[in-house]
Amino acid sequence: MEWVRADYTEVWAASRNLPLARFADCTRAIASTGLDLVGLPDVNPPARLLDELAGFDSILSWYGSKRPEFRRAVGDLGLPFQFLAAVPPEGAAVHAADFYLQQVGGGGEAVPRLRCLPGDGSFVAIHPFSGSPKKNWPLDRYKELGRRLSLHLPVKWILERDGPRVDGVDAEPPIDDLYGLACRLAQARLYIGNDSGITHLAAAAGARVLGLFGPTDPAIWAPRGPNVRVISTRRPGESIEQLGLAEVLEAAHVLTG
Repeated sequence: MEWVRADYTEVWAASRNLPLARFADCTRAIASTGLDLVGLPDVNPPARLLDELAGFDSILSWYGSKRPEFRRAVGDLGLPFQFLAAVPPEGAAVHAADFYLQQVGGGGEAVPRLRCLPGDGSFVAIHPFSGSPKKNWPLDRYKELGRRLSLHLPVKWILERDGPRVDGVDAEPPIDDLYGLACRLAQARLYIGNDSGITHLAAAAGARVLGLFGPTDPAIWAPRGPNVRVISTRRPGESIEQLGLAEVLEAAHVLTG
C-alpha cells in the first residue's frame, strides 16, 4: 500500500490495523463506513458512501475477495474498484510480501518496515500464539524456554487482550495500538513467536526475531529482515511439535549474545 501512495491516499481496514498505515493521509475503519453493507440483499448502502467511493480515482481492494456479491455490486455501480487476491495462489513459488508488491506493479524484494526506535535490549519478548492452533509450538515448551532464558534476561510475555492467557508468567499489559506494540517489541533483545501477525510486526519494527514454523512454508510466509532467523520443520505441513526445546533454546542463546 505504501508503494502505491498517491498525492492523496486513504486506507480503509479493520480498526486495529489502522495505526500501522502511517503513510496514509486518512484512515477509516471499514465497519464505520458502511462498506460491508454493499451487496447485501435488501440493504441499501448509504448514498453518501457511494458518492465517496465514486470520487476516488482508483480503489485497490483486498476486501471482498470472498464476497462475490460485493464484487458484483460495485461492478454494477460502476465504482473504480480493482480487486486483488488476499493470499498467494496455491503452489505459488513466491514470498507473500513479494506477491503483494507484484500485484500493484512493484518489483524486487519486499521487506516491510515500521519506523520504531530501538531500545536497550534489556528483555526477551515471547508471543506463544497465532491465528491457528496448528501453528503454535506447545505452550509447555514455551514456558520452559522462558524459564531458562529468564536466568539471563527478564522475559516478557506478549498476550492479546481478548486472547488466551498463560498462567504463572510475567505478561506485559496488553497494547491495543499495534504501532505502539511494534515499538515496544523493537526494544527487546530478542522476540520469539510462531507464524503470526505479531511475529511479522516484530520483524517490521526491526526487532531481532526467532520465528518457529511448522505447517506453513517459511519460503512464503516467514517474516523478513536482517535480524530474522526462522527454525522450521524439515518439510512444510509437518507438526510444529517436531521442533525440540534444545534446538530453540540454543538459537535463542546465540541471538541474545
